[in-house]
Amino acid sequence: MSREPVRPAVIRRKVESWLGEKEDTRRVIALRAIPQWPGDPVLRIGETTARVVPCPTPLAVRAALHDRSGDERLVLLTELSDSELGDGLLAHLSRAQVRSVDRWDLVRQMFETNNLDPSIVDSRYGGGSWIADALAQYAPESGWPAPPGVIVTRDHVLRCLTAQLSGLAPDQLDAGGLLDWSSDAAKVLRFSKLPGDLLEGIASYLTDIAGPAAVPIMAAVRAGYGSDAIPLGLLAAAAWPTSTASIGPAAGRAAAVADVGTVVAVTRARLEPFFGGNRLTDAQANALRATAEAWVVRASDTDPHAVARMFHRAEKLAVDIDAVATLGASDLLPTGFAMRMRDFGIAVQAALSSKTVTVDKVAAAQTKLDVVEGHRTATEDHHRVETARMAVRLLRWLALPESAAPRTLLEALQRQILVDGWVDRARLDVFAGDVDIAEAYKELYRRVDARRARHDEQFAVLLAADTAAEAQPGAMLRVEDVLDRVVAPILRRKPVLLIVLDGMSVAAATELAESVTRTGTWLELTPGGGPRAGVLAALPTITEVSRCSLLSGRIAVGQADAERAAFAGRYPDGMLVHKGGQRSGAGSVLDAAVTDAVADDRVRLVAAVVNTIDDALDRSTPGITVWSTDTVAAVRDLMTYARNRVVVMISDHGHVIDRGPDAKVVASPSSENRWRPAQPPAGDGEVAVHGSRVGKGGGAVVLPWREELRYGPRKEGYHGGAAPAEAVIPLLVFTAGDDKDVPGWAGAPVAGPDWWREALPDTPLVLETKTGKRSTPEPSLFDDVDASPAEAAQQVARPAMIEALLVSDVYAQRKKGNPRGLLPDDRVAALLAALLAGGGRATMDTMAAHAGVPAHRITGTVTALRKLLQVEGYPVLDIDADGQTVKLDTALLCEQFQLGQP
Repeated sequence: MSREPVRPAVIRRKVESWLGEKEDTRRVIALRAIPQWPGDPVLRIGETTARVVPCPTPLAVRAALHDRSGDERLVLLTELSDSELGDGLLAHLSRAQVRSVDRWDLVRQMFETNNLDPSIVDSRYGGGSWIADALAQYAPESGWPAPPGVIVTRDHVLRCLTAQLSGLAPDQLDAGGLLDWSSDAAKVLRFSKLPGDLLEGIASYLTDIAGPAAVPIMAAVRAGYGSDAIPLGLLAAAAWPTSTASIGPAAGRAAAVADVGTVVAVTRARLEPFFGGNRLTDAQANALRATAEAWVVRASDTDPHAVARMFHRAEKLAVDIDAVATLGASDLLPTGFAMRMRDFGIAVQAALSSKTVTVDKVAAAQTKLDVVEGHRTATEDHHRVETARMAVRLLRWLALPESAAPRTLLEALQRQILVDGWVDRARLDVFAGDVDIAEAYKELYRRVDARRARHDEQFAVLLAADTAAEAQPGAMLRVEDVLDRVVAPILRRKPVLLIVLDGMSVAAATELAESVTRTGTWLELTPGGGPRAGVLAALPTITEVSRCSLLSGRIAVGQADAERAAFAGRYPDGMLVHKGGQRSGAGSVLDAAVTDAVADDRVRLVAAVVNTIDDALDRSTPGITVWSTDTVAAVRDLMTYARNRVVVMISDHGHVIDRGPDAKVVASPSSENRWRPAQPPAGDGEVAVHGSRVGKGGGAVVLPWREELRYGPRKEGYHGGAAPAEAVIPLLVFTAGDDKDVPGWAGAPVAGPDWWREALPDTPLVLETKTGKRSTPEPSLFDDVDASPAEAAQQVARPAMIEALLVSDVYAQRKKGNPRGLLPDDRVAALLAALLAGGGRATMDTMAAHAGVPAHRITGTVTALRKLLQVEGYPVLDIDADGQTVKLDTALLCEQFQLGQP
């Protein structure tokens, strides 16, 4: 009779059950089993001792009975039948018979039920004797948990068994729980030493309930690499990349793509030993990757050090299998981010490799930037990614044809406000550099600098000519005219807070304006709702001349005392506060006299001088500072009390940044940094300026227009010269009230040139005005020369799909059903054109700029467009989780409005 050996644990459970039978007083039990016992012959169960004796023959049974001592219990293992033993021997045995050892009877006893799910027993469904043996061997001291119903199901049994063996709670037996568990090396080691059939059975069960990720996790456990399951999951991104965009440099793309298959195949083969020699399927690998990445997201908040350890281990494994080159495909590993940044740098260099920057190479760099932004590190290393965005913006700018030289100083000034100031903002970031792609940024800066230098020279020539000619300003706003032409008209309607940010350049103003308007409390106003206006500084562009002229209302030279006297003469009931006068004692951010005046409408004009930026030029790092209400706290604090006022924000001059080793020091008879007396005559990079607007040198000075020149000691930044970054003053106006509060002013459009946001095909590179097309804008401060939003919308070409939409019956019905939120057809067309040009996606800023919608109204406009296009609740238009990117479902639009195929 051939019988499967009964495991010691099963025998023990049977003996425990026997000892629990109070009515059975016999001290010997015979169990039908192969008479073999590999373990200690003595079983200790509670206070009872039982000796296990294998008995292949009746004589062996008789000898065991004879040798039994005292209160010792006997457990006889025999394959003899009752008849072979005879009545004499049976009389000594429990129940006077050889009792069977049925695994499943024991299971029923352990779960205290007679109802077993047949699939527990049937190997066709993953059941079998291995379950019964394991339940017997690994039962907890408190016993197995009772089933929730009257039937012991396979899931209940295996969930309890798996939890007991792994140390996981039964409700944690999913892919995420397994991966958490795998990080506990001690638990994984204990589990990996389980018998092979048991490991295989549990692995099969886990695959059923935890999905395909359980297969590689358990394979790694069985291969002895269970504690590496998370790092292996992170490496799955390299061996099973979702795209080829992050593999290989931008140069030689075709060759790189061709090699991807080979690289991937080799990496997968080298990973097989970690999974017991098994090659994972795509589904298993992707599930493991997704689960590992989800673990990183969870653990980043609770145990960032554990995340760092897993990253380090994954990268070490990549080194061991010579797969480092594939890590660019990882959205999480630090090396992957560094590789993506380097690939982006190669794309930037490729775009600059020829004399002309082409659109296709800019697009390639943008693609590489998209890959960089897809990495987890992009949100943590924000500065590096923002610099990369600035680099792409500069490439877009370089790809545009060089504009015609400005014909007037006003054109040159507005170019600085509307275009070159944004270039300056971007190139400052690029100038600061990057640890991985320094050469790419160096070359990009050189190319940008060359074009900007031409613009600077053009500006300086026009500046010198206008100053010498004593030309009337016309539409151009000069610093000495700001009080009369800007502040005075506003004061007739609203009290004003005039914030003079000493040294604020156009580039810095673009950042500060974004910060002020970000929360929605303040909205920007511009003349007629058109582009921002710029102001021309007094010369030389130093505080002593230009700020004093601003606060005096005429060209004047002086320090704070002179400014206070001039201001008091013009506004006897106003208040001018310099830096020292704003300070307060502990617990307050501003002096009480200042806050009281700002809050009091009877004090019609409060002017505050803020020196944060100017101070940074002397002893800080203005080139890498992001100017915002956080870094210029005085602006934030003053505006907190000024909700009842219109805020006019201006500077007295801009600044240029020190060029480090590229700077050139020129000998000068004075020690001023960026201006000198008229003799000796102007040389290379300089311009001679004379006239009544020159407040130093007896009305005649030499000013450098090249930004790298200086005359005085080294500082972090300089001003005084003729570069537009110094001589053009930004003018910002904000209100916390209605955008129609101030006559002549209206809600500002989205700031910044088109190339700052995203490239749109066929987007005009110049401003369209009622007076015709110009190479650069030339607005009057208050004349209505700019196209209205409706006219701007009309300038956008309409694709055939949009034309069909506007004449469709469904569209007419939707308009009739939404009379209150009705948008003009021209605006609908412009908004949809922006979306179609972007492949069905566009940021709100892009849509606003394309459709001529004021910046503060675009959110409401998009909401109205969504309602108009949402037929029967279908989301034709949706907004990404970032709250800024709008998505158009073109196919759904055509279906809902019966437009045919898109």
